[in-house]
Amino acid sequence: MIARRAPRGDFAAFVPGAGKPLSAMNLGILETGGPPPELGDRFQGYANMVRRMLGPAFRARTYDVRAGELPKAADECEGWLITGSAAGVYDPDPWIPDLKAFLQATSGQGPMVGICFGHQLMAEAFGGQVIKSPKGWGIGLHRYDIARAASWMDTVAPISLPVSHQDQVVAVGDGCDVLGGSPFTPFGLLAYPGRNAISLQPHPEFEPEYARALIESRRGTRIAEAEADAAIASLDQPNDRDRVAIWLRRFLRPA
Repeated sequence: MIARRAPRGDFAAFVPGAGKPLSAMNLGILETGGPPPELGDRFQGYANMVRRMLGPAFRARTYDVRAGELPKAADECEGWLITGSAAGVYDPDPWIPDLKAFLQATSGQGPMVGICFGHQLMAEAFGGQVIKSPKGWGIGLHRYDIARAASWMDTVAPISLPVSHQDQVVAVGDGCDVLGGSPFTPFGLLAYPGRNAISLQPHPEFEPEYARALIESRRGTRIAEAEADAAIASLDQPNDRDRVAIWLRRFLRPA
């Protein structure tokens, strides 16, 4: 099924089927990437994937960070989410240090969530280190063990989520709690209690159909055939996207 693109910018949240506005949290989505051009007509952008994942309790405003668009003030939104990107935190693009500086200046105020590239940039901004991993690509469905359950989580049962990354966090700064990971990605789920921030390497916003298409778009060029086959087969297994979406909602908007 082809996913329709939702409009950018602010949107009103509604009770499904009722047409009545909810009191929604004003969330700023710092969009740092999107589907490859060849997939752009079939799938919505990353900010819209996040909107779909979080649901109507959030009124999301998108900032096109790659185009130099950043919030003018830390209180422009009540919370922040940094998306995934094909870029690396070490790339020379000027928007990357600008976003890093914004995260450093803003953390500790409204809640902040980082996904994939956002996870890596937050680690760098808060005293950690990210490299292009010699382990190669992480793709398909990966399982992460949970070391301990934070207040916004449920249990320490493992989570299985789509991943798509070559870069990895290999060291964390002071004040960072490692909540979960895997042998492939030890620093997969991080919390910064003093900064009111959390981050995760996997993609709970990626539906399996998009995760498959993303792998196919890189098959034979960036990803070997056998590796692509195994990753795509893994996406047929049950995943914890809905469970982790609840975690993120609870963290961003605690009861």
